[in-house]
Amino acid sequence: MADFRQHPQHGPPQTGPMTMTMTITFRVEAIPATTLDRIRATGRDEAGNAPLARIDEDGGSPLRCCLRDAEPGERMLLIAYTPPGVAGPYAERGPVFVHAEPCAGYPAAHSYPMALGHRTQIVRGYDHDGNMATATIVADGDAAERELNTILSRPEIRVAHVRNVAAGCYNFAVWPTS
Repeated sequence: MADFRQHPQHGPPQTGPMTMTMTITFRVEAIPATTLDRIRATGRDEAGNAPLARIDEDGGSPLRCCLRDAEPGERMLLIAYTPPGVAGPYAERGPVFVHAEPCAGYPAAHSYPMALGHRTQIVRGYDHDGNMATATIVADGDAAERELNTILSRPEIRVAHVRNVAAGCYNFAVWPTS
């Protein structure tokens, strides 16, 4: 049975450094560079659309290639993307921002992306058939990390997605590795 709940707010969102407390082994996955290389080379995203070029004048747009917010003036693309590990009706395709040019990607695959942790988020767990098994709204990255630790410890959970609550946009996937 699916578990859909909202965690109570644990005070205001943290704006300083976050303490990393994950106790399971995991891998954070940004949108793969090979996928982005193909989109940039063909000029078409997964939905067949031409990527929309944007300049983030003020900064703050979440980039799904390197898992941080854009700096003011950075060039980016708005593309359609289907997150990994889901199936059937849960295989959602949605809009995400990525750098217009290749970047270094997310360098710390075994650490929660602190640069995206300042927003209210939803953590969704998907089972081995790709169906959503749990979804929890959390106040910030610290709470998201705790929720990831809880749900990825469950044997029926194959992958988790972290999303922005305000726009519902996908941020990244987290896979248990043990």
